Amino acid sequence: MPGADAYIPTRAQFDQLFPNRIAFYTYEGFVQAVRATPGFAATGTPQLRRREMAAFLAQVAHESDGLRAVREYDTTQRDRYCRASVDDPCASGRQYYGRGPFQLSWNFNYRAAGQAIGVDLWADPDRVATDPTVAWQTALWYWMTQSGPAPRSAHEALMAGMGFGETIRAINGVLECGQPEGSLAARKVARRIAFYRQVAALLDVAPGPDLGC
Repeated sequence: MPGADAYIPTRAQFDQLFPNRIAFYTYEGFVQAVRATPGFAATGTPQLRRREMAAFLAQVAHESDGLRAVREYDTTQRDRYCRASVDDPCASGRQYYGRGPFQLSWNFNYRAAGQAIGVDLWADPDRVATDPTVAWQTALWYWMTQSGPAPRSAHEALMAGMGFGETIRAINGVLECGQPEGSLAARKVARRIAFYRQVAALLDVAPGPDLGC
């Protein structure tokens, strides 16, 4: 069974990590998505599995405002996420702004994520904001497969022995990594690291080296 060996925090731990989350983000939806994702928090030593879970949940905490954001807060920008091409057009009347734990954005990401999890998110992007399991699956799809400007996805980086900093690079490295100390980008990186230390402590795993990027 996919994800059968995954390390999964208890409900009490999940509640402690996200005490102010909205009702949409259910523990059950989270667990179902983890169990449907082969390899996630289920590869390597028990310590590495806990560390991957801690890194993922720390990034979720940052991206979703502690699981308080289902849809992107800035309503003035919701029409901008269409980068149409022959292979990736935009469905008429649909908007591809950020939704879910990782704030999935852009038409091509909705199409690719939907194909990966077997749901037509290109035609129905709001499914990410109405189905808790699908929402978590899109975040895990990005985590496992997408690298952004980095040479590896977040999952691949951790499996290769790299630190939390490489998961930041895979998610938002162009905007945040290597920026001047004291800048907004550097403060965002520091916030991600602070979340990671908090989650790692709760899950009883050492955070490891190379936390920044």
